Amino acid sequence: MIADEDVYAAMESRDQRFDGWFFVAVVTTGIYCRPSCPAVMPKRENVRIYRTAAAAQAGGFRACKRCRPDAAPGSPEWNTRSDLVARAMRLITDGIIDREGVSGLADRLGYSERQLSRRLLADVGVGPQALARAQRAQTARTLLESTDLPVSDVAFAAGFASIRQFNATISDLFATTPTALRARRTPTAAPGAITLRLDYRPPFDAVTLLAFLGGHTIAGIEEYDGETYRRSLSLPRGPGIVALTPAAGHIRCELRLTDLRDLTAAVQRCRRMLDLDADQHAIEKALGGDPFLGPLIAKAPGRRIPGHPDAAELAVRTVLDERHLTTLIATHGRPLLVPSGTITHTFPDLDALASTDLKPSLIHKLQALTEDAIDRRDLGEHLPGIDKLVVSLIRMRVLGDPDIFLSGTAPERWRPWRSYAQQYLWQKPVHERPVH
Repeated sequence: MIADEDVYAAMESRDQRFDGWFFVAVVTTGIYCRPSCPAVMPKRENVRIYRTAAAAQAGGFRACKRCRPDAAPGSPEWNTRSDLVARAMRLITDGIIDREGVSGLADRLGYSERQLSRRLLADVGVGPQALARAQRAQTARTLLESTDLPVSDVAFAAGFASIRQFNATISDLFATTPTALRARRTPTAAPGAITLRLDYRPPFDAVTLLAFLGGHTIAGIEEYDGETYRRSLSLPRGPGIVALTPAAGHIRCELRLTDLRDLTAAVQRCRRMLDLDADQHAIEKALGGDPFLGPLIAKAPGRRIPGHPDAAELAVRTVLDERHLTTLIATHGRPLLVPSGTITHTFPDLDALASTDLKPSLIHKLQALTEDAIDRRDLGEHLPGIDKLVVSLIRMRVLGDPDIFLSGTAPERWRPWRSYAQQYLWQKPVHERPVH
């Protein structure tokens, strides 16, 4: 946990780099905020520090209406760690509890519900249900403020079991009503779309990252117009399409979903795809003094890991050339009911891949990649016989491992940020081999 003196230094300087790392609650107001909140500084004795928004909410505090701490970037701690709690946090933010319950989460991680709850409580201050409740509330707020859906539809799309539970949660966590949140709605860019902003900690070279992704689009599932990157997503309850565009201080995200209950999963996969929760300050502080990397970082700060929303898709893309991939998508991909531009399909799922001429052994191994439930350190053991480069790419681009190096041997002094050193060593945003 961050030291007390650093907490107050971050609050006094309104430093956005610490948003999401921790949350500041004030006992005299009953409000919790981001560290960067522009509100008047509270007295130290009135401040309580929490590691998650859910823990602050469980402590009886309501979200600040000014800085909206519940929408802060996620903690980068879950990106750098690969233990049980980090894997659980990544799965919870993907919406697994609403789909499979706490028992489903525990089963995926190989622990009992009691063991899992005890570990989460000790590490982040609340159990899985409280974390899921906070996430449902944030999803509901997004839908209320960005769509015309009836309030009752919003409640069930966000994962609430009843209207009464929905109303009570909004009142407890935001000190307002669903109707009042709906009054703040801003029209979406296009009918049927959900438009929201994805926050990040600066610096962030969004243009280079989106060009990186756009430089290796596959016809049918992706497109890039030089500014906006679009792709289809295979989500738990149905397909979706996302459009990501750089904006002032955030990424503009436009989503079209078959099932609105997939909003949480879609947003989380977009955040991972753009590495938006990275602690860029710590990364560049560690690498910036290196005699070789330092000048590269000074010239182009904010390079992030180009992520990927689907491990099985990434694995297949590394073994097939573009022509075969295009044919595979056209013949075995899932057609979209409402295509968007040149995006007409989602990538074939495992059942569809099983009917292709890909090796059955490869299909079987891809089963392990359908969810982020595997400790990234042990991923290679789950994929015997798969090329080490493919395993490394999955660890870097899907599981967010910050310490992967693909081009030869990296100096030990670059640990534990070798994945980021790799981005600076690639002189162009697009590298020929290991980025499909």
